[in-house]
Amino acid sequence: LPKTITRTFGARALAQLPDALRPALATLLEGIDAATRGIAAYDERIAAICERRTEVQRLSSVPGVGQLTGLAFVLTLGRPERFAHSRDVGGYLGLRPRQQQSGASDPQLGIAKSGNSYLRKLLVQCAHHILGRFGRGSALRAWGLAKAEGPKNATKRAIVAVARKLAVLLHRLWMSGETFKPFPQRG
Repeated sequence: LPKTITRTFGARALAQLPDALRPALATLLEGIDAATRGIAAYDERIAAICERRTEVQRLSSVPGVGQLTGLAFVLTLGRPERFAHSRDVGGYLGLRPRQQQSGASDPQLGIAKSGNSYLRKLLVQCAHHILGRFGRGSALRAWGLAKAEGPKNATKRAIVAVARKLAVLLHRLWMSGETFKPFPQRG
């Protein structure tokens, strides 16, 4: 099959198929093109909703956070006053370590996975982008990359930590109305 962009995959692939395979795969390829058009229509609807919501535009200005994540964040949390402290958002979304302490034993466990699983997945994907090779420089990226150094599971822990910190940052930006600063000045 030829290399092609997603919008025209079905039509271009159908033209390249041998005559014997066309009847068997034509419906499947038409379905792929129809699904692609449907996804594009939903993307346009999401973009139109995001244009009307200034808080989503502000959250989407954070590198690695797209319109879908910003909109999901706003719609999932409802209103920013719901949380007294921004750091509570990470725990609400299940981006905190589970605990099972017993006596002197304090094992390292996975995340709690409570709250909205879709938003948690979106934030983890954003963290992957921020820490990945296409992530733009910021204090959050530098902090995450420093956390990723270490034992074999340090990268996984750093991704979750960046996702948690990103949730806190997004809530803080939403509450304060400030714009994102990649390297905030401390003073």
